[in-house]
Parts: sequence; structure tokens; C-alpha cells
Amino acid sequence: MNEQKEPNSCNNKDAAWVVIDTPLSTAELKLFCKDIERLFRINPMLNFKKWQSLGSNRYYFSGQNISQDPPFDFELTLAIRRLSDGIEVEYAHGLKTRTTIIIQPLQGQQATQRKNQSILTITDYYDRLPENERTQQLHLVDKSLTVWANDLHQFLIYWKKWSRYGPWRWFMRHVWQPMKPMGRRITYILFWVTFFELALILLGAAVYYLEYTE
Repeated sequence: MNEQKEPNSCNNKDAAWVVIDTPLSTAELKLFCKDIERLFRINPMLNFKKWQSLGSNRYYFSGQNISQDPPFDFELTLAIRRLSDGIEVEYAHGLKTRTTIIIQPLQGQQATQRKNQSILTITDYYDRLPENERTQQLHLVDKSLTVWANDLHQFLIYWKKWSRYGPWRWFMRHVWQPMKPMGRRITYILFWVTFFELALILLGAAVYYLEYTE
């Protein structure tokens, strides 16, 4: 299960957030979140154009956000600050001020039932501009947070299950990760079409064998 909360990004709190359960321990999740590029690439609403390291935990990131209709292009400079319980991503310009990624252990009864698991909270802050200016730029609000959380939650489940296998990690890193979201969806559909075609061929071969070889 993953709990999600996303208030209006331009309300009095000037923030939107999601909270998800993860199958990883806090130590495993902190290690996973060190790869900032991977975290952003998991978001299916972002079409990457360029990701470049600028050194000193700073990155240049450009692309298209398709969470709005019509989509909007963006160019961002990110500064990454390591926190004791996660990461803070600060944006040098744009409507969004920063994103915090906070990692905490499960609490209470959940911690007893599901040991060595954790909670991930992602919060986007929009407090850079005065409220009247933010209202005029609602078309630039990133509405991908909930979708990103869903895909990240699913990715972490797969990561827990398959990351011990080198070929899987290689495929996800060098093939899946660089793909655009549309390419991933097409690949997924082609995989299942091929799977069912192969299954039908094998079924036909089995029927032929049973019917004509006895």
C-alpha cells in the first residue's frame, strides 16, 4: 500500500507531497536515492532532453513536462544537499523552489508486521514567488508528483526483488533508464504481445504433437 497526499501546490502551505511505503530498509533506500538522475528518470511525466553533471552536487536538467495540457518545456539547475534523513533538491530558478526526499523507518504496528521497511516522503515547495505571481503561472506547476510516486513505489518493489541479479541491473541502467516514457510503454506492450504469440505457437505445437504423433 502507498499513502498519497497532494494538496493544491499553490495553497497557503505552498507545498505538495506524497508518502509511500517501500520494501527497502532505511539504509537501502538512502543508498538507492543517491542516484538523483535515476530518481527523476523514473518519473513517467518527464521527457529528458539533457542531464549534465556540473560538479559539486549540481546538475543541469532540461526536458518536457507532460503532466500539464499542453506540456511545457523546462531548463533547471539543481543543487543537491544531503540531509541526515534524506536529500534536498534545490532549484536555482523556476516556479518550484525545492524538493525534499525524506526517509524514515516504519512506525508502530506496521514496523512489527513489516520489518526492515521504510517510508519515503517527497515534498515539492512552491514558495519562491509571491502568491499573485504563482497564480499567474499555474500552467507551469508540476502535476506529476502522484504519478511519480506510483511508479517509484512499483520500481522499488522490483528493485527489492531483482536488483541482486547483475543482468537485470544492467538492463535497467543502460536500456530502460535512458528510454523516454513512451518508449518504455511501447517496449512493455511489444514484450507482452511477443510473449502471447510465443505461447500460442507453443500451444499449437503441443496440440499438433498430441493429435498427430500418437
